[in-house]
Formats: sequence, C-alpha cells, structure tokens
Amino acid sequence: MTIWNLGSINADLVYHVPHLPGPGETLEARSLSHGLGGKGANMSVAAARAAARVVHLGAVGKDGTWMVDRLLEYGVDTRCIRSVGPTSGHAIIAVDDAGENLIVIHGGANRAIEAGALFADMDGAARGDWFLTQNETSAQAEAAEIAKSRGLRVAYAAAPFDAGAARAMLPFLDLLVLNAVEAAQLEEATGQGIDTLGITDVVVTLGGRGCRWIAHGADPIEIPALPVTPVDTTGAGDTFTGYLVAGLDRGLPMEQALTLATRAAALMVTRAGTADVIPDLKEIEDVAFGP
Repeated sequence: MTIWNLGSINADLVYHVPHLPGPGETLEARSLSHGLGGKGANMSVAAARAAARVVHLGAVGKDGTWMVDRLLEYGVDTRCIRSVGPTSGHAIIAVDDAGENLIVIHGGANRAIEAGALFADMDGAARGDWFLTQNETSAQAEAAEIAKSRGLRVAYAAAPFDAGAARAMLPFLDLLVLNAVEAAQLEEATGQGIDTLGITDVVVTLGGRGCRWIAHGADPIEIPALPVTPVDTTGAGDTFTGYLVAGLDRGLPMEQALTLATRAAALMVTRAGTADVIPDLKEIEDVAFGP
C-alpha cells in the first residue's frame, strides 16, 4: 500500500546552546548545522525508512530544490511536490545540553498549497492507502476529505496545535497522534475527553514515559519508553508518527506498530539533527537498548 503524506518541507537551522534562551536574553551558539526538516518531511523520511512506500504532497520555493533531492535520496516519492513561490519553509531550532529544544517556524511555500492541486495529485491513491498530515501546511482538512472519499485511512498529528485546524480534521480521522499538552488543548477546545471523540485510535505520546493508546471503546494501553540518554529531542515525535503509520500500513497490529515506533523515537533522541539522521528499520532492529 502507499502513505500519502501532506506535510511541510523546511530547511532546519539548528543552533546548539548551553541553555534555552529566556525573554530578552542574547545567547551565543556553540555550533550551527543546516539540514532537511519540517514535520512533514521528517514523517515521510521516517515512514520510508520503516519500509513503507511514501508519496509526499507538498511545496517548496525556488530555493528548495535541494530539499526535494534529499527526500528522493531517502526513498520518498517526490513527484507531487510543487514549486509555488520564491521562499521555502524554514525553522530556527535551539537545542540545549539536555537535548530540549525551542523552535521558530516560517511556513513559506508550505502555506501556499491549494486543495485543487491535491485533488489531482492524489488521483493515484487507492482504497486502503493511508493519508497522513499535520498542522504545518494549508489545505489539511480539504485533503483529508478527498482522501476519505476515496477510501483512504486518515492519520493526523495535531502539531503544532491549532484548535480550528484540529476541529476541522476530527470528522475524517481514523488515527490521531498528539502529545499530552496537545491532548489537554484539544479537550479544552472541544469540551470532550479525547476518549469520547469517536476516533478509532488515539495515541498520546508521553515523552520519556512512552505513549498511551486509546482504542475506541477500550481501556487505554501504556507502551513504556526505552531507557536512553537524550542528545536532541527534535524530530522524535515525527519519527514516532512516521514509523507508526508505516507499521500499520505494513499490516502490523497496533501494539506492535507502537512498540516499533517507540524504539525508533528512542534511537532518534540519541542523535543530533532531524530528517537527515532518522534511523532506518535495520538499525532499530539491531540496536540493543540498555537498562
């Protein structure tokens, strides 16, 4: 099957700092790295490295050719990535000594995606494929409606959280992935518990504690995190989501797919960087996580 991922493509500027800056603080960075990122690109790379066929739906500016080439190099089908303007998306990321991060995003071309183009781009989608998206592009709900009408299963990572975008997506979802803060924000926005939204599967990521799976009408199941020493948490959630959807696309049971995704995220936080350092399936199967 195929994962059709409507997602952001960003150039990541990563600054390593002794601590995350406070309001009004000027802080000298220890180093700077430049690479491929964006929640959408990260998820596409993760899913491709988890042995799924991935078609990326997205846009870059005239400065973004290198990012499309990098995605293709990593095994992602890039034929549906359009050039829509002069400026691609980018992110400024500060990472401290504990691996925590602070991120500022400029949407650029990611916010210029049109639903009409997506209707044509998804012409090859087949019933049973997955559609995946998050909140760093335009036209998510319109694309989800197209996907649902064509018999695709719809997965949504509700980040960065936007109450209006989340409410618009809810009618189409088979799988919702969000962290604990986003879960609380969604409950406040809807006035409902996330276990009462009628979604087939909800997964709440809990950082160093793992994740919680809430199947509709069933008791929650906890999947524990693996013990690692974090270097950089940037992209860990995207890696988790990409691996989870790829596992489900390959026919894994949900609990097994969640375990695989948890292992991928654990290995990811031991590395500095985003899409360029997402582990592949063999690495995850080979690595021994210690106590």
